[in-house]
Amino acid sequence: MRVKVSGRNLEVTDALKDTLIAKLERFGKYFKDDIEAKATLSVEKNRQIIEITIPLNGSILRAEEATIDMYTSIDKAVDKLYKQMEKHKTKLQKRYYGHDTIRFENIPDRREEEEEHKIVKTKRFAIKPMDPQEAVLQMDLLGHNFFVFTNADTDDVNVVYKRKDGHYGLIEPYI
Repeated sequence: MRVKVSGRNLEVTDALKDTLIAKLERFGKYFKDDIEAKATLSVEKNRQIIEITIPLNGSILRAEEATIDMYTSIDKAVDKLYKQMEKHKTKLQKRYYGHDTIRFENIPDRREEEEEHKIVKTKRFAIKPMDPQEAVLQMDLLGHNFFVFTNADTDDVNVVYKRKDGHYGLIEPYI
């Protein structure tokens, strides 16, 4: 497995890079081909953030963690990747059956009973036509992280959401 390390608002030291590469190279036993893992280290205020992505054929394993210590962030992100692989082992096996991407025999079976994702609450509400800026204001008034609305310009259902960086995002469907 190849590991590509980059830094944003941070100079990546050799010690950080070596630690990260050593931890991610342990994933090499899970993959058959030369997979390239991309890790981005960044700093925002007092938060040490790491983002790790491992692209597979049409799918992505991704983990992001933020703590006050970069080494702790690395450990937590790597643990997240292991849990993702364990949890989704059967789904990955079905999707990549016959492909030479993942070595499934090395991924441990999940010991605990799989929790079935079930819907526990349903909400119904009228969708009012509005522009995205009005939707952001409505979302803030309600104190929610996202808001579903009909875009008055396109008549499509859109979603505005609050990002971790404090800015807002807009999800628009395309055909």
